[in-house]
Parts: sequence; structure tokens; C-alpha cells
Amino acid sequence: MTAKLKFLSLGFLVLFNLSHTHAQGTLPIGATGHVYAEIIPVFSANEITRMNFGRFSPGPQGGRIVLSPQGTVSVQGSIVIGVGSHNAASFAVTGDEDASYSISLPTDPVLLRHTSSEKSMLIEEWNSWPLPGPGNGRLQNGIQMVNVGATLKVGTIHDNPAGVYTGTYIITFDFN
Repeated sequence: MTAKLKFLSLGFLVLFNLSHTHAQGTLPIGATGHVYAEIIPVFSANEITRMNFGRFSPGPQGGRIVLSPQGTVSVQGSIVIGVGSHNAASFAVTGDEDASYSISLPTDPVLLRHTSSEKSMLIEEWNSWPLPGPGNGRLQNGIQMVNVGATLKVGTIHDNPAGVYTGTYIITFDFN
């Protein structure tokens, strides 16, 4: 090997050893990490308007009153609709913007009881808008109104005498 080449090889070897020795002898260094957390609004559902089948009189065969989620009423059987208002139930569902949720309506009939006797009527065939089911609801800007309708099964005037009938039901909103 030439002297020049030996000198260069020796120079690289010295530099390698120096850098290797220097890297092993350095102190640890620190770095700053950043953390993020966001508190979102609590999910809630509140009844805004209660379900109201309105005023009516049962006929000799009774029948059914169908209340749509849009608030329209149709009658089947011998029922005469009276003067006054009727409306679907409405619920304000609130929470995180654009969150999706499921709506579960009652699966069993719900009993309405006469306020001063033992007589009753059944509510069945529940429906809603948005439709019930997994992920069908979506909170646009953190809120959505859910309208609920159902069918009221009415007996004869003997089965369902004049007066006020009341009851409660449960709707479940499950946030995904």
C-alpha cells in the first residue's frame, strides 16, 4: 500500500473510533410530547311533546286510532273523532356533533288506564321517525328531534267509558 493510502485508511479508522467513542459517551436527551383530550356534551333524550291520541268516542264495535310519527291520525272501526288536538310524541336527542345512535321502541303493548276506573286501552305497533334500529339516528349539529307514533286499540263504550286515560312508556336511545 502506498503511504498516502495508509494515511487515509488510518485517518478513517481514527475518525470511526472517535465518533464511536463519542456516541457511546453522550448523555440522554429529552423530548417534549403533547397530550390532547376533549370533553364532549353528555348524550341525553328529553320528551318535548307527549303523545296525544286526542278526543274521540268509541262506537258499538270499537276500533283503532293510528297516530303517525308525523302527527296524522287515521281511524279504523266505529270510532268518532272529536274536536281538539292530537299529536305524535317528540323527543330532543342531544350529544356530540354527528354522533349516530339507535332507537328502540316498546316491543310489548303499553296499557293506558282510566283515571277513575279499572278500564284500560292498549297502545301497540310503535313507529318513529327516524326509523327504529341500529344507527338510524344521527345528531346533526348535536341535536335531532325524534317523533313517535303508535296505534291505540279502543274497545266499545262499555269497555272504555268516557274519561281520561294515561300511561307511560320507555324508548331507548343507544349511542354508537
